[in-house]
Amino acid sequence: MNLSLFLARKIFLDKGDKRKVSRPAIHIATAGVAIGLAVMIISVCVVLGFKHTIRDKVIGFGSHIQVGNFLSLQSQGTEQYPVAMNDSMMNVLKHISGIKHVQRFAYKQGLLKTNNDFLGVNFKGVGPEWDSTFIANSMIEGTIPHFDDKASHNKILVSKTMADKLNLKSNQKIFAYFIDNNGVRARRFTICGIYETNLKKYDQIMCFCDLYTARKLNGWEDDQVSGAELQVENFEQLPIVANRIIGKVNKTVDHYGETYSSSTIKEINPQIFAWLGLMDLNVWVILGLMLAVAGITMISGLLIIILERTNMIGILKALGARNKTIRHTFLWMSVFIIGRGLLIGNIIGLGLIVLQQYTSLIKLDPQTYYVSTVPVEFNWLYIVLINIATMLICTFILIAPSYVISKINPAKSMHYE
Repeated sequence: MNLSLFLARKIFLDKGDKRKVSRPAIHIATAGVAIGLAVMIISVCVVLGFKHTIRDKVIGFGSHIQVGNFLSLQSQGTEQYPVAMNDSMMNVLKHISGIKHVQRFAYKQGLLKTNNDFLGVNFKGVGPEWDSTFIANSMIEGTIPHFDDKASHNKILVSKTMADKLNLKSNQKIFAYFIDNNGVRARRFTICGIYETNLKKYDQIMCFCDLYTARKLNGWEDDQVSGAELQVENFEQLPIVANRIIGKVNKTVDHYGETYSSSTIKEINPQIFAWLGLMDLNVWVILGLMLAVAGITMISGLLIIILERTNMIGILKALGARNKTIRHTFLWMSVFIIGRGLLIGNIIGLGLIVLQQYTSLIKLDPQTYYVSTVPVEFNWLYIVLINIATMLICTFILIAPSYVISKINPAKSMHYE
């Protein structure tokens, strides 16, 4: 067995005199590593959970990529211009490498009115190919109707924000008014369901209806819509897929003379994604601070152990042990301390994350944070990397303090108690 490793194990497992200073120092160093690691794991899991939860909500309303009229995308939705989205164009979009799903949509602005109040909303017409998974997971009342592109069934979905403002219930009838160059038109809808995503930007204005209804209210032809929403197979490949769409679709013209263009969800919602990107900086700051705390406590602990073992160091030197061997002994002992700290830190950090995931113990204000509970996400690759980095960095910064051993004189140290 390696001499340094053998001596390190003996020193680490030696309970010795409980009045020795090294015992509390070891406990403090272990606690520093454990707390630092637990905080780092919790920070990474919470930030990943928060970023992906908000990102998925934004994508749920706008998908990954939108293909529409150049003028509509340039005006960022303030003005609606139609574009042809017939079977030919749909097939082109579906067969672009990296695209998982394509669905059409059409917007129409209007007013929901009750006997006592009214509210301006944006009607989003969707067809039978609409992926309702996101809204289905956000439903709090009623059901999602079958939306059609061939006929109008006068059924809509509204948000809880709208329902609270207008005092609406599921299965209730409500009038909607649409004002444009053709005058004022009224439609009577049935509220089939109420959803809540806590994303105020959309919950305040977005309700869903038949694609056929939105198209006819706009006065568009049967193959005209506001655009198509495209889901990609891998979000990390979004820029690559977006470039493929730019090469095949952008700047082409439909048979009405309208020009196609495309935008990614990051381009449509730059503020939200910039805000989410700032969270990465917070994580790096926390990781740096926690590694500094763990490193400082380990340096302090190592120096205390070396000073308390001065007599032993002198004896080893007198017996012919080299400084390198003795330094490796104390570095191995530090590795044992760090390893115990990592074990405890993983138990604490992962335990708290599991507790939050299954109990939603910590609540948040959804009006401020867009979620009602702290979201968490396990990423085992990041957790393993944090453990490895903590071990390596803490061990590396102990190399310099370990050189204090070479300053110890064997003759003088054997008189030290």
